[in-house]
Amino acid sequence: MTTFRTVAVTGSTGFVGRYLVPELLARGINVRALARSRDKADQTLPRPGEYTGRLTLVVGDILNPADAKSLLDGADACINLVGIIREVPRDGVTFQRLHVDATRTLVQACEVVGVSRFLQMSALNVRPVGVAAYQTSKFEAEQAVRRSSLDWTILRPGLIFGKGSEIVRLAQGWSTGHTPPFVFLPYFSGAVEDQSVPMGSVKRTEPRVAPIRVEDVCEAFANALSSEAAVGEVYNLVGSDTLTWPEMLTHMKENIPGALPGLVPFGVPAEIAAVKAVVASHLGLGQFLPFDAGMARMGAEDSVADLTKAREELHVRPRGFRDCFAACV
Repeated sequence: MTTFRTVAVTGSTGFVGRYLVPELLARGINVRALARSRDKADQTLPRPGEYTGRLTLVVGDILNPADAKSLLDGADACINLVGIIREVPRDGVTFQRLHVDATRTLVQACEVVGVSRFLQMSALNVRPVGVAAYQTSKFEAEQAVRRSSLDWTILRPGLIFGKGSEIVRLAQGWSTGHTPPFVFLPYFSGAVEDQSVPMGSVKRTEPRVAPIRVEDVCEAFANALSSEAAVGEVYNLVGSDTLTWPEMLTHMKENIPGALPGLVPFGVPAEIAAVKAVVASHLGLGQFLPFDAGMARMGAEDSVADLTKAREELHVRPRGFRDCFAACV
């Protein structure tokens, strides 16, 4: 087992990053954390006094090769957590730039300065031909890692939840009536066509999900970091409970203080929602919807996986969603 003394972390102020940095520090690992904004870092990362001399903030842009090399100065491993779920093209926030270009820049910087251990956070269901650019860009980023000379490991989490997560924030708003749609708990439903007959009927399907706690994701990253067996491997990360989206939303509402009575899950057909999102985007109104076409289509897919490999090789034992959601509210 290799011991790493200093790890560079990108995406350190994101949801997973703000949990992973303290996890690494608690294990005695020094952290060099990249952030675009010192103000955001001050709000999300541990205060320097808590880990004097062991947490170094590097303010910079991951797309800038000079900043990437500065981040890696003195590090002997790197963890890339950079990712977005939705594009904002007018601000330069695109899947190509943040998933693909940023990963290539970081990989090349690691090769130049000699940081050989590299962990990449990808996502469940990524593939070369997917239903959304999010999936295909994440897959392309994986290929940049795989083609490198680095000792890489790729981790693919499913739906991540925890205190401060987007899914918890959304569920709180829906359940308490503070955010639309006010009269039901929304999710995206899929569809399966009966192909046994021509022009067969279409049956709505309830997508399944196995949410994983952010703390369990961070444990998997930290364990993988020093595992020689994890080099060159890809791991799916999910929780131990598999639920349908209606089951998950119902459990969330039942554990959210101030939830309104009578609210029940309602499936919005993903393809209809995706078409509306495309039209809104063409009209310049896409930013007024809380989702885009890709998010709708991905939401209708199952987000489940076999956890056996991660359990056996990374020694993670994710808790069930029903057991720990209440503590995240």
